[in-house]
Order: sequence, then C-alpha cells, then structure tokens
Amino acid sequence: MAAPVLPGPVLVMGAGSIGCYLGGCLQAAGVPVNFVGRPRVLGDLRQHGLTLTDLDGGRAVLPPQTLDLNETPPAGAAPALVLLCVKSSATAEAAQALDVALPAGTLVVSMQNGLSNAEVARANAPGLRVLPGMVPFNVAELAPGCFHRGTTGALAVQDDPLLAGWLNVFAAAGLPLTRQEDLRPIQWGKLLLNLNNPVSALSGLPLRAQLLERDYRRCTAGLIEEALAVLQAAGIKPARVTAVGPQRLPGLLRLPTPIFRLLAARMLRIDAQARSSMADDLARGRQTEIDALCGEVLRLARTQRVAAPLNSRMVDLVQAWPSNPQPLSGPRMRAALSGR
Repeated sequence: MAAPVLPGPVLVMGAGSIGCYLGGCLQAAGVPVNFVGRPRVLGDLRQHGLTLTDLDGGRAVLPPQTLDLNETPPAGAAPALVLLCVKSSATAEAAQALDVALPAGTLVVSMQNGLSNAEVARANAPGLRVLPGMVPFNVAELAPGCFHRGTTGALAVQDDPLLAGWLNVFAAAGLPLTRQEDLRPIQWGKLLLNLNNPVSALSGLPLRAQLLERDYRRCTAGLIEEALAVLQAAGIKPARVTAVGPQRLPGLLRLPTPIFRLLAARMLRIDAQARSSMADDLARGRQTEIDALCGEVLRLARTQRVAAPLNSRMVDLVQAWPSNPQPLSGPRMRAALSGR
C-alpha cells in the first residue's frame, strides 16, 4: 500500500503527555513535527529522545537529534495542522501565541479535556480555524521522555473539509480519527468518564488498581450520577463513548468487585502502568484540570439552578491537596464527598 500523501508539517502546541504521544506517533509515521512545550519536558526530550509504548506492546523510539523542539511557536512556521494539547488553563495564552506566529486560516484541533477550550482558542486566535477534538485514551509519563498509552480508543474531531487529507495520515500513525457533525455530546460523554480522574489522582493508585476498589468506584458513580442529573435538567444527552452507556455507568461502578470484573472486562482493559494526568499534576505541584471537569458540571448546574454538591466537594478536595498531599482511602473519600 502506498504511503498516504502528507498535507504538510504538524505543530504540537503543548508537548505534555498527550502532545508528545500524538506528535511522536505522527513523526514515527514520517510526518514532520514541531514540538512546543515547557522547558522541563523539552530538556528531557533533548537528553533522552522520545519513547512511545502502549498496552498492545507497540514501541517507537525517536532519538533526540530527530526532534524539532521549541519553547514558543517558531517565527515563520507554516504548519498544515496544529494539535493544541496544553492544559485548559493555558489555552488562551497558547492561542494568542499561535495567532501571532501562524498564517491566517491555519487548522488547529484542540485535543484537550473539557468542553470550552475550542471556544476559548477561537476567541483568542480569531485568525485561525479551530476545531474541537477528543482524545479517548490515557497517556502516562513513565520516565523522562517516555510516554505510555495505557487504554484504547479512536480520536474524534468536529468535521471540517480541511480534515479530509489527514484521515489516512492519522490511520497510518496508529491514531484512527473519526469525524463528527456535532462533537458536543461526545465531549460530555468523555467528561463523564473523566470524572474518575480526580478520584484516581487522590487515591494515589494506578488507574486499574483504583477501579478495582469498590469505595473509589462509588465515589466516581456519585459524581457521574450527579452530572447526569445536571445534563438532564439542561436537556443535554451525552454520547456513549465506551461499551457501557452513560446512564448505566453509575450502577455498573457500584456493583461488588467480582461482578464488576466480569461485566466491565472491556473497561478494565487497562495496563497496570496507566494513571491519570491529574495524578502527575498533583505529584509535580502543577495546576490541575479539575475546573475543566467537575468545574464544567458546576457551571452548567448554576445555569439550571440545580445543586451539584459532590462535584463541588471534589473540586475542594483537589484544590486542598497541596496543603496536605496525602492519598485518600476509599472510605475517607466517600465520607469527604458526602460532607461527613
């Protein structure tokens, strides 16, 4: 089979776990990639190169000298595609930098958590064509320059004619890309799953180990159930992004662990190394994306004049972590969320 025709180079704005994984897969498939990131990550990449692994046994190694690394978008850059992968809190600043550096009309796909990043980027980069996207899988930084995909799923993006030339490119890189007429239901479906991120982060456990403890699953079930009530009040129907539909998730999570293991086998197709990016943020003292997860639920709840106390308390727990960075046991977390 002939190699896909490349529309042009890619710029990754935000060389963190997701940015390094997506950009690394594309470069390993022959796409010229420029990585823009923080000094810490860029220093690791300059010293160690970029190693990508996944739960299926895949492995790709990009030596340091093959990587194009910058702390800001380089002057004169003209990428055919930008993958916006910064943390949600950095979206406005990153978009402004891209708007100044890149030609008008450059295609930008937001591969970020939450729902509002594409809108924020458009407001701060009016000269660029910004589309919302969704990354379904988990990527963890296991060592300097080493990024591991621990779960599965296909990327999704709001449909646009400019995407047509990229479909075969992403497929060849092992990153199947699905186009959606309306991405918002999928974004909400993904956000419901991501409500487990703070639970996992505060547990101090890898993702799979956390999901195998019923008390933690009950915490996640409560957050999801509350979010579903808010969505129903707003007339929003989230899409199913896993084998289990959103409405069934809370009941499944609350089952005894032996039954959960049997019924959630596909959900548990996670290797032992996977963990949430929020856990990495807490460990490194960085700002988390709790506002782009539970915070989105709270903002929608306020517009509907309904309460969301569990999501509110989870925001408080994550924000309080720096003052007492101790993992919470399942029973302690349940008590904290219930207000006891």
